[in-house]
Amino acid sequence: MNNSNGNTISPVAHTIAGEVEKILYSSEDASYCVVRFLDEDGNQVCARGALGGIAPGQHVVFTGRWENHKEYGRQLKVENYSVTPPVTAEGIQRYLASGILPGIGGKTAKLIVDHFGRETLHILDTAPKKLKDIPGLGKKKIDAIRKAWQENNDQRTLRLQLESFGITPAYFKRITECYGDEAPEKIRDNPYALASDVKGIGFLLADRIAEKAGIGKNNPNRMDAGIKYSFEQMKLTGHICMPEHEFIGYVANLLSVEETVAENALRNALLAGKAERIPSPEFGNVIYEPVMMRLENELPFRISLLLRAQKHAALPILNVPTPPDSTFSQEQINAVNCTGKSAFSILTGGPGVGKTTVISEITRRAGIAKVPVTLAAPTGRAAKRMEETTGREAQTIHRLLKWDPIKKGFVHNKSNPLPTGIYIIDETSMLDILLAVALFRAIPQGATVLLAGDPDQLPSVGPGNVLNDLIDSGICPVSRLTKIFRQGNGSGIIRAAHAVNAGFLPERPVANDGIRDFYWIEKEEPEETADVIERLIADRIPARFGLDPVRDIQLLCPMNRGLAGTIAMNSRLQAILNPANGSQGFSSGERKFLCGDKVMQTVNNYDKNVFNGDMGFLQSVEYGENRFVVDYDGREVEYSFDDADQLVPAYAVTVHKSQGCEFPAVVMPMLSQHYMMLQRNLLYTGITRAKKLMILVGSYKAVSMAVRNAVRTPRYSLLLDKLKREVVS
Repeated sequence: MNNSNGNTISPVAHTIAGEVEKILYSSEDASYCVVRFLDEDGNQVCARGALGGIAPGQHVVFTGRWENHKEYGRQLKVENYSVTPPVTAEGIQRYLASGILPGIGGKTAKLIVDHFGRETLHILDTAPKKLKDIPGLGKKKIDAIRKAWQENNDQRTLRLQLESFGITPAYFKRITECYGDEAPEKIRDNPYALASDVKGIGFLLADRIAEKAGIGKNNPNRMDAGIKYSFEQMKLTGHICMPEHEFIGYVANLLSVEETVAENALRNALLAGKAERIPSPEFGNVIYEPVMMRLENELPFRISLLLRAQKHAALPILNVPTPPDSTFSQEQINAVNCTGKSAFSILTGGPGVGKTTVISEITRRAGIAKVPVTLAAPTGRAAKRMEETTGREAQTIHRLLKWDPIKKGFVHNKSNPLPTGIYIIDETSMLDILLAVALFRAIPQGATVLLAGDPDQLPSVGPGNVLNDLIDSGICPVSRLTKIFRQGNGSGIIRAAHAVNAGFLPERPVANDGIRDFYWIEKEEPEETADVIERLIADRIPARFGLDPVRDIQLLCPMNRGLAGTIAMNSRLQAILNPANGSQGFSSGERKFLCGDKVMQTVNNYDKNVFNGDMGFLQSVEYGENRFVVDYDGREVEYSFDDADQLVPAYAVTVHKSQGCEFPAVVMPMLSQHYMMLQRNLLYTGITRAKKLMILVGSYKAVSMAVRNAVRTPRYSLLLDKLKREVVS
């Protein structure tokens, strides 16, 4: 019979035993895997399914149906499986090197198994002191192995029980720390509680576990957790709310249930206060997560309070004259004066139009008038860039507001506001509704706020379209700078950015016209594009421009997947740019980390004071302490191996993740296979990340498609309407 993808599947279930040889693919949460294993006759077999807990070297018994996949050939689609420890020396070595024990990599696993052979696991169980007999193993390493194996041994029975639910080794410790020995019973009772109780387990993994536990798709616990998961996914796609009919379809699609089931789940969530419904003239009834509705209501109120103040901090700068020898444009002078006239205003404009000049003049005047000025930005990279361009100290909004890890909230808020003064916030296209409300809660009446940003860039990663809504609402004055100041021979980046933003293709360099700062290398095929990018970053750019391939050059990709996506390119660039540290690292799922690697934080971690998009370098790995250290611009942050899922290699990052950053050199692929992401604001944002050199590698067709596609993906929100109502009132 055929499935929905046209693949042929055997109607008869088969049971097959063998040893796992290699994990070919693992989803980000490690809940779905494709593995290659050797059956008992020595044949290589490919199996796929919800195989959480699988590790190379383990002996497995799979039950499933054979599938002839159109693209990948014959595979076993697994329905059930069981796992036992490996019995062969080769299997034991693969098992120990798979990450089952922190601190044991391929080299250490080989040393141990070469010495003890098939008796390795027995030795580790009964006589671990014998590890000292192995040449090349130091005391610190031996102590770390003994400790890890003892912990593994103490929980082996529990591990086997949890493995039956498809729970991977990465989550054993977290689950047992939360639930203890009662973990199996609690999981059987309600596996969806894992998503809220255990760090790092989301709905998708909990759903896989629930399926293993025999819980059906329409189970009330599943639907309750599914509504919460739907709200999380809404926020990730930028929505603050969603029309009710669309939300029901959204839930049904995410959870693979009938719309009537999703509608009933929403009804229960509304009754329980876990969802809110309000009417909208434009969309009909809209659905909110309660906290998001409160935030959307609060932001207009906070801004209106600021604007109602009779006096504000920046008024005195109007009395400070502009230097007589200044070359300011009238637009820039008007923007400076606008800040002095209004307690809240916005400064916008593309690259090279002098936003930094305006900010610097405001701070100069404020210094003469003895008015305190605070500079901040949503991310550390953006704050550092602000410091470099203004010559004044800048900080992240999170640092400005001061996160309290004990109370899990900001120190500065409506009850404990910031001091009165002028607050200039840069890169505010990145400002989502959550951070915007936190900021304005802490701004006291009498202060002055200037938001600076480029509304034509990509919107914030988080929910909302705050900067554009504020501009369109008319709630405050907006200064738009249009005159380009950075011109001449070195302005290719600026010209390309403005051309793209105006709907024109960037000009392609003429051959042999000397060193420029913008290049477009036309390539059609992904494999050839990836090869060209590798040569550019590893050899050609460093040789011609004298830039460091790791610290100065950043590859920005439209997507994660594909031959020219971040995943594949990170693997290629890591191998060529950081080859000397091959044995000094660790693995987290499919990700490999080496000392010296450039890495990026992918979630906000308030306790460590590192945030989504922060970039640093992996400085050291301490196996005995089960930790590693990342250097963020001179600040060392410690992570446990369990926290490694918060990081990704960052030789290549997506354009979205680069927001607020500026790099000496940027290389960016733009191919037809990226068609889902080919939008004008994505190309424009990528170009504007480059400070000294921008190289576009891609096809004429793909770049043309991006330039023509000025339609922004809609983000559901009623913030604009609520801001307009504040203007009227």
